[in-house]
This record gives sequence, C-alpha cells and structure tokens, in this order.
Amino acid sequence: MNAVMPNYGNPTVSFERGEGAYLFDTDGRRYLDFAAGIAVNSLGHSHPALVKALKDQAERLWHVSNLYAIPDQIRMAERLCALSFAEGVFFCNSGTEAMEGSIKVARRFHAQNGHPEKWRSITLEGSFHGRTIAMLAASKNPKHLAGFGDPVDGFDIVPVHNMNALRDAITPQTAAIVAEPIQGEGGLRPLEDAYLRDLRATADEFGLLLVFDEVQTGFGRTGKLFAHEWSGVTPDVMACAKGIAGGFPCGAVLATEAVASVMTAGSHGSTFGGNPLAMAVANATLDVLTSEGFLDNVIRSGETLRAGLRDIAGRHADIITDVRGKGLMVGIVVAPEFTNAQLGGAARDAGLLTVVAGENVLRMLPPLIIGESEIAEALDAIEQACTALASAGDA
Repeated sequence: MNAVMPNYGNPTVSFERGEGAYLFDTDGRRYLDFAAGIAVNSLGHSHPALVKALKDQAERLWHVSNLYAIPDQIRMAERLCALSFAEGVFFCNSGTEAMEGSIKVARRFHAQNGHPEKWRSITLEGSFHGRTIAMLAASKNPKHLAGFGDPVDGFDIVPVHNMNALRDAITPQTAAIVAEPIQGEGGLRPLEDAYLRDLRATADEFGLLLVFDEVQTGFGRTGKLFAHEWSGVTPDVMACAKGIAGGFPCGAVLATEAVASVMTAGSHGSTFGGNPLAMAVANATLDVLTSEGFLDNVIRSGETLRAGLRDIAGRHADIITDVRGKGLMVGIVVAPEFTNAQLGGAARDAGLLTVVAGENVLRMLPPLIIGESEIAEALDAIEQACTALASAGDA
C-alpha cells in the first residue's frame, strides 16, 4: 500500500492543470470536465476572478480564527441573507459539517424553547448527507455503514413521496424533517414540488423545523441560487457547501432569525470555518453567480444538455432508459444490462469526465460556465460511449 489510505481505491488518472471546463492530465491529455470536483468547481478551473481574489487575500491574511471578527465573513453572511430566506449564517468547511451543524441547530432550537425532548430527525430513503458518524446514520446506506458499528440514534428514515409514512414517523421526540430537494448521490431524484409543500405544511402543523440539504443543489447548480426556490417552499435551516466557493473548501448553515438566535456564544464552532481565504473566494464566486443573466444561462444550458441526451437515449434505448435533473445537475439512467461505471468509463475514454450515483445513474455536473460548444462535445462523447458499449455487448 502507498502512503495514502486506500479508501479511494486506486485512481489511475492524475491532473496537473485546469482551464475553464477542461482538465489536463500528467500525460498531456485534455478532458472535458463534467464532474467539476463533484459539483464543486462551479466556475470551472482557474477562473480569473477567483484566482485574483485568492492571490490578493493570500498576500494579506490567511487565518486568524473566529476569536476575531472577519470582515469578509460578515459581508458574505449579509449577502446570503439578502439573497435567501435566512437571517443568520454559520460558516464551516464542508458539506457534512454543514449538515452536522444543521442538525445541532434544530435540536438546540427546541431545547432553548422548552422542549429538550425533541431531538430526533426524520430523513428520507435514498438520501446522502455526508460521511461523519452521525450523517452516516442519517442516511443508513449499508455500504457506507459497513464496519463502523451500529448507527448512532436520532434518525428515523421514511420512503420518499409517502406522506402517510412520514406522518406516522412523527413522535413527541421529533425535532426536524430533513430533505434534499434533489437527491444527488441517491440517483439525481428530484423531490416533487407538491411533496416539498407537504413537508413544509407538516413541519408547521407539528411544530417541527424543515431542514434542506442543498450541499450539492445550492449555488446555481439547478439554475436558481438554491434549488428550493423552484418549488416556492422555504426551509427553516439549510446546509450548503460544494459550489459556494468555486472549489475552495467552504460550507455554511443558513437559518431563520428564530432558529439562528438560539446559537448563543459557545454553542458551536469551527477553527477554520469562514477564514479570510475562504471568504474572499466565496464572495468572488457569489459576484459571478449573481451577475446579470448568469443563472438564466445555466437554465438554458441545462435544457440543451438534457434535450441532447434524450436524443441519444432515443438512439440507444438499450443503454439509456431516462434522463433526470434540473439545470446543470443531470442524471443519465443506465439500463440494467450495463452499469453506470461502464458508461462513465467509456465516456472517459472519449475524453469526458462524469460521476456515478445511486440507482445506476451517471451524473453530469459540469461547471456552470459551459457553453454550446462544450455541451456539443459532451454529447458527442456520450454518443461514442453508447456506441462502444453496444459494440462490446454485441461481441
């Protein structure tokens, strides 16, 4: 074994530089990157605005901790509040930290309001909320739990789009309902708008908090700044990360004033969260995402990509059975005779990088800056990949 733990397997490709929507490996081969660091590199590679923000900040100040006020952190929080339902923001470093923080916030809200018995959360089958011990329990994926002992208590999992099962799971100990507007790792499964509205109404009826996990769907990925905006439903708490800083490690917990106000001094913390480097890049990323017409272009690009994939599916129905998603969060459902890894491998051979997901789905999560030429190139690579799989199947 080499010095890196083997939990990522044995990757065979290594990249030395990136430019826009492209990556270049150590052998000089160029790949079209429709993985984007798993929906992280929202503005592609080496975006000049992000590079400048990072360089400028690095020459001034890297880290001081949250023992002191960080001006760019305050600015980013104020901007997020102005752009969302939130009235308070906590910054951390990753998606799973943001989800841990969201669960803590929900529990503390009830405790501070005289109901410490309310500490459990209802989560959904097919969800993915991260790899910490608690978040493994929130999803209860047997593959992810294997070898780590019994899952910690505090989470009750119900089927998606089944309000009877959800209402039956509510007890006097229930504090929150947790959902991803689109289940990313679970197979690019969008939750129906009516279902999200029912979740909001049920949370209100029983005095629960509604927590949205927008770690993957947030920051423009679906063509809105946050995916829940499509449904008109707003949560009480929301976890964000991935695209928030275009590739620099950053996460955030957003909450209403009633919820945020319970997080009094000492109730939670993060050594690196909201540091000057992360906040400089996050603010620069937000500048681009909120520029005029940017998100409209994400919507148009997503429609073009999905339409092209559906055309390919019509020609290769034996390989692609459906195309899912919203904006530039797109899933290709692979026929059971093949695997998503096989299609992804064939796409990589054709110069296109993708990401596998549950339900035999291949994810396409390109940088939000892609244009018509990159979409055409990606569609050509998927066409080549389907042809290669069909030929292999006939051999």
